[in-house]
Parts: sequence; C-alpha cells; structure tokens
Amino acid sequence: QVQLVESGGGLVQAGGSLRLSCAASGRSFSSCAMGWFRQAPGKEREFVGTVTRSGGFTYYPDSVKGRFTISRDNAKNTVYLQMNSLKPEDTAVYYCAAVLFSTAYYYTDDSKKYDYWGQGTQVTVSS
Repeated sequence: QVQLVESGGGLVQAGGSLRLSCAASGRSFSSCAMGWFRQAPGKEREFVGTVTRSGGFTYYPDSVKGRFTISRDNAKNTVYLQMNSLKPEDTAVYYCAAVLFSTAYYYTDDSKKYDYWGQGTQVTVSS
C-alpha cells in the first residue's frame, strides 16, 4: 500500500514558476509508475504527465508540453512536477497518483489505471 502527499502549491503570477512535490511511503515507490493530474472547478480531471518507475521516460499532453517537467528521486521516495511559464488556465487542484508494481516501461494517461491518489494541492495562477 502506498500513501501519497502533495505539497508546494500556492499563488503565483502568470509567467511564474512552481515546483510541486509528492512524497510516498514505503519501498514500493520505486516499483510504481507515477502520474500527475489536475482538476479545475466544473471540469473533468485532466492528465498532466507521467514518469516510468526508473525515471527514464516521461510523457506530457500538448497543453503543458515544453512548460512542465516531471522527475523522480527514488532514493527520497519523491516525484516532482516543475511548472514554468504558468498561465491562468493552469489553475487547478493538482494530484499525484501511482500505478502499483509497474513493469519497467509501463506508463498510462488513463486515470482509471492508477491505484493510489494523494489529497491534492491547490495551484492558483493570477493574471
């Protein structure tokens, strides 16, 4: 079982940057593909990015590609989301999630495939 806790959210002006962190419990973290999602009021949960279990591959949707970067430090049981050039439309609650015991190359943008979720952290981008 994996517990996930997000942190690093806050208020930032358009064009600014934030780094979100997701701390996981247990040694099983290194066996999990990790994903980031976000949800704005009145909208569906949206895929933001994913990283394979060793950090060797990342994937992003067009809405954030070139601005957001996912990385992970398995020694610290932590995954990060670096967000640059933030826009007001990036405002949302951001969640991290884990796919338990993933194979080496597994990743997915389908929220239904994720086994564990954090409680989320609010990101607000002002214009």
